[in-house]
Amino acid sequence: MGFFRWIGRILIGALAGIGLLVIAAVLLAGSVWRDLSNRIEPVPEQTLLTLDLSDGVNESNDADPFALAGFTRGITMPDLVLGLEAASHDARIKGLALKLGTGDLPLARAQEIRDALTAFRAQGKFILAFAESFGEAGNGNSHYLLATGADEIWLQPSGDVGLTGLRLETPFFRDALDWIGVSVQMDRRKEYKGAIDSLTSNSMPAPQRENLQQLVNSMSTALAQAVAARIGGDEEAARALIDQGPFLAADALKAKLVDRLAYRDEFETELDRRAAGARRYALADYAAMVKPPKDAPQIALIHGLGPIQLAADGSPFGDVVMDAQTVSEALRSAREDPAVKAILFRIDSPGGSYVAADTIWREVARAREEGKPVVVSMSGVAASGGYFVAAPAAVIVAEPTTITGSIGVFGGKFVLSELWTKLGVTFDGVQAGANADMDSANRDYSFAGWNHLQASLDTIYQDFVTKVGAGRKLGADAVEQVAKGQVWSGADAAQNGLVDKLGGLSVAIAEARRAAGLAPDTPIQLVPFPQAPHDLTSFLEQFAKAAETRQFALLGRIGRIAAGFERLLDANSSVQAQMAPVIPASR
Repeated sequence: MGFFRWIGRILIGALAGIGLLVIAAVLLAGSVWRDLSNRIEPVPEQTLLTLDLSDGVNESNDADPFALAGFTRGITMPDLVLGLEAASHDARIKGLALKLGTGDLPLARAQEIRDALTAFRAQGKFILAFAESFGEAGNGNSHYLLATGADEIWLQPSGDVGLTGLRLETPFFRDALDWIGVSVQMDRRKEYKGAIDSLTSNSMPAPQRENLQQLVNSMSTALAQAVAARIGGDEEAARALIDQGPFLAADALKAKLVDRLAYRDEFETELDRRAAGARRYALADYAAMVKPPKDAPQIALIHGLGPIQLAADGSPFGDVVMDAQTVSEALRSAREDPAVKAILFRIDSPGGSYVAADTIWREVARAREEGKPVVVSMSGVAASGGYFVAAPAAVIVAEPTTITGSIGVFGGKFVLSELWTKLGVTFDGVQAGANADMDSANRDYSFAGWNHLQASLDTIYQDFVTKVGAGRKLGADAVEQVAKGQVWSGADAAQNGLVDKLGGLSVAIAEARRAAGLAPDTPIQLVPFPQAPHDLTSFLEQFAKAAETRQFALLGRIGRIAAGFERLLDANSSVQAQMAPVIPASR
């Protein structure tokens, strides 16, 4: 039997390796074709920009392996915001055609894009927005909030406006876990740290309900303000209108939520009339053409996205994580680079490992200590460890709807002994060391083990609040008032001292200029750190690294050969368009 298992493993490994090799070959061939035939055309003298949000907007192309490999020019938040900012002052650009209504779009990201649209319009450019529907294939509230940044909103006659208000809903598993025989032995600091409530309760405890109600109330204010600006009424009238939602197309038109009911072809005809003689040009392509002067001061752009871990798995197809190794090295490199005048740290993270977060915290703190200003720009979420790593920054910027704070900690384990008994499974073994079984899922915490968990939670919580107090220049009592695991909107966080400025990347870049001693209108280069070589080269090297297991060692070597070949192609090609800016204790 051992022989046949060995043969089976070889066959499985070979088949998997062939599949990965085919992917690598396709990517390499596609890159060659792209480099030879897919150059970006110059911006026409009469231009109508286009932006289709159907595929969503990434914080970074690192989140999309195909974009990293250069197969798509998926729009990123820096592309979008900086591209619109440049276009607003470009006489060739007449306006923007916006397609929206579908795709994932967090409320804070919608708010940030809306701010960019408003600034674009303020320079005399027009924006027409079209949606088949708001809410049928995406969040109707966030897509509609974004649409209110346009001059006109067009809706397909069969669509609707899913403007319904906001709701946060949490599942509770206590009864289900009891039924299958799983014991939850966890604790937290402090009462508002609600992560374990889903496991230890069967309904929302009062502290969590109070905190989350405050959060949705604050976030709904941003939605009501956007609707009020749209219908020409006050916030109270907007809230009353939202309470009547969702709206059929005819009702939305009557309520002045949209300007016209029409199909996509009719919308395109109106665009041709409004921008007569102008050629269509994708905003992603326009952003790729935006290049500041080569001698412009540099501001490093570092992304901290996803759950915080000590290290990522190295696979380009893995989940996006904020791995401490990569982010810390990027912060260190930017700090030590004399050409870098300031660091812009863009965060979108719910937290994660305490040790990993502390590793990143140290590099942010060192940059500030050594005189290299760090400005944090928070996207949709900067909670728990996601806020911890931001605390030492010189300036913290967040959108009013950014989920912020959650200064607290939880930890513990699941105990499965009763489940194993029900299944007729037994465990036995040996150990050396009195606490070797402390984290075992097959037995309860011992008295010593439980005390160790409590000491760990106390230590981590105290470290968290102390470092927040030092970074934000808040006294111990003031930090404790906003800590205890409470989650805040960006607007409320700004009122209680956890956030310095409200806004998105544009505001953060302005703060980085100021912190670096640069004039407000100084052109800057926004330089991504860590700096990858060629896009596809980086992808192939990640691919090769992930493939270097015992089964895929040969594939790993092939991946490195392909990466070398891609470098050779890049050295002899000049048509590639480059963009200048471009559970142990858990926080």
